[in-house]
Amino acid sequence: MWLRMAAVAVLATVPGLCAWAGTPLSLDDAFARVARQHPALRLIDAEREQLTAEAELAALRPAMQVGMDIENAFGQGELRGLDSAELTLSLAGVLERGGKAQARRNVAGRRLDALGWQGQAQRLDMLAETARRYLAVCLAQDQLSLAEQDIEQRQRTVAAARLRFQAGASPESVLLTAQAALARAELEHRRQQLQLQAARRHLALLWGQSAADFDRASGQLLALPEIADFDQIAEHLRNAPELAQLADRQRIAEARLQLARSERSADVSWQIGVRRLQESGDSGLMASISVPLGSAARAAPAIRGAQAELGLLEAQREVEGLSLQATLADAHGRYRLAQTELNALRAQVLPRLSKAERAAERAYRGGALSYLEWAQLQTELAAARRQQWDAAFEAQRALIEIQRLTGQSFVLATGTTGATP
Repeated sequence: MWLRMAAVAVLATVPGLCAWAGTPLSLDDAFARVARQHPALRLIDAEREQLTAEAELAALRPAMQVGMDIENAFGQGELRGLDSAELTLSLAGVLERGGKAQARRNVAGRRLDALGWQGQAQRLDMLAETARRYLAVCLAQDQLSLAEQDIEQRQRTVAAARLRFQAGASPESVLLTAQAALARAELEHRRQQLQLQAARRHLALLWGQSAADFDRASGQLLALPEIADFDQIAEHLRNAPELAQLADRQRIAEARLQLARSERSADVSWQIGVRRLQESGDSGLMASISVPLGSAARAAPAIRGAQAELGLLEAQREVEGLSLQATLADAHGRYRLAQTELNALRAQVLPRLSKAERAAERAYRGGALSYLEWAQLQTELAAARRQQWDAAFEAQRALIEIQRLTGQSFVLATGTTGATP
């Protein structure tokens, strides 16, 4: 259930990425495969087992000791044999002072608590990486489609140039130039096919397959949503997994400081038992208590080290907070910039270039325009289309980063910006 919610609310809100058209793999399926098969996510469960065992060990009290001592036996003179021996049976233990047992349990418990945020951060990172690779597959497919459009466009050019050459209206060099442009378009098409193959394999490697077992993805990269303002998104950085992990490390450091302080109280070693004198057959009770000296002095270095670690973590949290804000500001700015660029290309540039290219084709066929002018418009139109897809790809990557940083979805319900023209 967590995986489904994370996939939908955190990453899959990138519009279009879950919109498959009859293909066997969706983004949610990719998330599920990665969660089941990627070894990095299984490490958390193994580490949890280890920390649980350490917590159980920390909760144990010092072991009791049963002892037996024999003195003055098998010696010489009057101490020969066992008649003169002294036999002592004893029970010994350590009385911990200063709350050491509770401090150990606190350290172990804090480490287990921190593992939860660590696992969530790893899952978010892995889901974000899955979304980025999925996004790369979508882009490669769209670039391949652009290459096919370019080939179709160049084929029309070659046909028109051949007609004009056969009619004696243009030299053979124009036809050869158009054919060379078509060959370059076909070469670009082959390059995009290889790029798509590599992107599909790169995604499949996340769940341990060297070859992709899906054909295509149909994500609508051009459908960009409206997102919240930076100030509204930045308020959620306090819940960022990175800061949560540092907060847990601080709590662990505080528990370690308390454990170090508990070492200032010396433990009391005690022993009680019965001693029997074999020669007389008499028995008597014996007991002893020992307390080490200088415990406070020996504990002082560990206390200073724990205090220094706590101060260091506090500074690291401040630094990490500033770094996250800078990263978020960069991602938010890149998204808005790419969104603005995409809107301008769709609304102003591409319609005019498309209209101009069609007019240029008619003019060229009618003999009112040179081949170079038409070819230049074709090149500009193809470049503008690629720029549109590149801007959409940059915006989608920025949106994934925003949601990875905060663990939240900030897509507003006001709708999306545009669709594939």
